[in-house]
Amino acid sequence: MKLSYIYELVLFVALILLQTLLLNRISLFGIATPVLYIYFLLKLPVGRNRYYVITSAFLMGLIIDIFLNTPGMNAAAITMVAALRKNVLGLFFEREGYDDFVPGIHTAAAPFARFTIFMVLLHLTLLFFIESFTLFNLKNTLLRIATSSAVTIPLIIALDSLMFRRKPGEQ
Repeated sequence: MKLSYIYELVLFVALILLQTLLLNRISLFGIATPVLYIYFLLKLPVGRNRYYVITSAFLMGLIIDIFLNTPGMNAAAITMVAALRKNVLGLFFEREGYDDFVPGIHTAAAPFARFTIFMVLLHLTLLFFIESFTLFNLKNTLLRIATSSAVTIPLIIALDSLMFRRKPGEQ
């Protein structure tokens, strides 16, 4: 088994546990909730098989839904984002020779930041509109999307900065 798959499995389990046991209990001002499990999709190698990405995203969403007793909302939102991931990657990163490339803050800072912002906004928009399932209280839903994004994006950037390991001799 490749080392990258073991790393992905550890990241998968760690993000699920972090989201369900800690982050979903945090609600800043009753509006903003950090949604860090999307970091798993952001850190998958670019050339990863589309069906692997979609299946693992669905499983992650399903497990989170089981823990949080939400009827498929997280699974639906993250599966849709996973299905669009390959096309979105092409918008922010060069297309030539990058099958093993893992997006990150230290490999391509500006494209990774834009990619992260886009994916988080897309995911939270889908998640909160599925949750509310109405346009009646649109202002509150948009406020939840904006504030949760404002909390989630810096957390993802900080986590990615901490996860980076420098090679010996690098400054």
